[in-house]
Amino acid sequence: MSTVRVALAQINPTVGDLAGNAKMIADAAREAHAGGAALMIAPELALSGYPPEDLLLRPAFMQGCTDTLHALARELAPFEGLTVLLGHPAPAGEAPQLRTRSVAAPACFNAASVLSQGRVVATYAKRELPNYQVFDERRYFLSGRDAGQPPVVFEAAGRRFGVLVCEDAWFEEPAAAAMRAGAQVLCVLNASPFHIDKSEEREARMSARARHTGAPLLFAHLVGGQDEVVFDGASFAADAQGRVAVRGRSFEPELVWVDIDADGGLSGICHETPALEEQAWKALVTGVRDYLGKNGFPGAIIGLSGGIDSALVLAIAVDALGANRVRTVMMPSPYTADISWLDARDMAQRLGVRYDEIAIAPMFDAFRASLAQEFRGLPEDATEENIQARIRGTLLMALSNKHGSIVLTTGNKSEMATGYCTLYGDMAGGFAVIKDVAKTLVYRLARWKNTQPNRRADGSTGPVIPERIITRAPSAELRPDQTDQDSLPPYDVLDAILARYMEEDQSIEQIVAAGFARTDVERVTRLIKVNEYKRRQAPVGIRITHRAFGRDWRYPITSKFRA
Repeated sequence: MSTVRVALAQINPTVGDLAGNAKMIADAAREAHAGGAALMIAPELALSGYPPEDLLLRPAFMQGCTDTLHALARELAPFEGLTVLLGHPAPAGEAPQLRTRSVAAPACFNAASVLSQGRVVATYAKRELPNYQVFDERRYFLSGRDAGQPPVVFEAAGRRFGVLVCEDAWFEEPAAAAMRAGAQVLCVLNASPFHIDKSEEREARMSARARHTGAPLLFAHLVGGQDEVVFDGASFAADAQGRVAVRGRSFEPELVWVDIDADGGLSGICHETPALEEQAWKALVTGVRDYLGKNGFPGAIIGLSGGIDSALVLAIAVDALGANRVRTVMMPSPYTADISWLDARDMAQRLGVRYDEIAIAPMFDAFRASLAQEFRGLPEDATEENIQARIRGTLLMALSNKHGSIVLTTGNKSEMATGYCTLYGDMAGGFAVIKDVAKTLVYRLARWKNTQPNRRADGSTGPVIPERIITRAPSAELRPDQTDQDSLPPYDVLDAILARYMEEDQSIEQIVAAGFARTDVERVTRLIKVNEYKRRQAPVGIRITHRAFGRDWRYPITSKFRA
């Protein structure tokens, strides 16, 4: 038995772009064929993009997927000797080998089809449907197991390949069924949303599956951003002993080549897994690039304050879009420190982005004059602070409306958790870049970025974030001598409580037992609960942890539960 070459198509589809996604798959197949591959594996729902959500409920969309699949099969016919396995939604009862039970909804499968000689020769229906974290597959799909669908094993270049789709490989039964049907190699099609260190967890589980079955496992994974989720690529192959022998690049589209020898041994390039900060950075850059690119925004606008959060968002945006597509606006108030102006200008110059200043003092005075009668006899408080933030939000949105660029908001996860943000003010915008980045991680990422070989606008290399932005005490600068810690616990304490309560579902008593002061725990958890109404009105943003505010977090606004 000779060596078989397989290409894992690590591609970046767009949800709903059926023609564009089919072309991407066809282009990858052409490259795979030219490179001598007998099999190319494209990821889960590669044809439709992932996740298509309620598009799956539209008959016209499902018909479009079916028509595009068969057209693609015909287009691939000239690639003699190449079999293509790809993911797509399949209407129940309309794909080869699928029979449906009598149900009203859902009425489709999360499927994978084998394309060969111009035809769809076999279709597999995903058996395990995740319904946790960002997943909601039971809303849309029938389980192949519940519908009585058999495993699918097909032959390419003399080898028998079994088909699994994503969650199937996390359970014993689907892989065991494929092995009983004669599989020698397991093919796993994936669209597994990124969170920090997810790749290590994923590889560990797949390595265990390969060892348990005694068969090599090929893992083809999506790359790119889709709304709030990001896919990291890093497709890989594990041998029958569970050793990862081949690994693709993270966050880059490519064909990952795997050669399977006569004894099942694997060979190919094995790239390193990035460290935590690099993973997070690449995820954020990918999320910004694809959100703007796939939605057609010409560029981004950022309210630059001279603080750490807006500085980090600016550095990410420039990496994602290039300096020529990013504009910054400094909007000083009477409480803006001189060093904030200086540091904001300095950073904009380092990166070569457009920088403008619009003073908000005249507008702030006008608001106070208009409200003077209503506010007579009352002390200044958060009301006046929020007016400043809302003036800035109005200015940024006006520039966005006039020029078409999207406003990137700069609030971090710690602020979103505790409500340290202003509705219609600093929350005004179209995309929340760091809404899932805790404040302590903001600092880690800023320091990491400054250690990279950054090329600055003047041709020099060096840090792009001025050191003073990183070292000075964080402040919203909405009143004299204000710092964040005036109204919040230290960020290392706040973020630790946030992680335990929000990400790990620990109770108040468990967190106190872990050594945190009860006053801090009760204060932070209370703020998390009472600010849900704000988060419901926040722009969508990039998910980089295993639990982010948004699809992962669906808590009631009105609730009396306090534990």
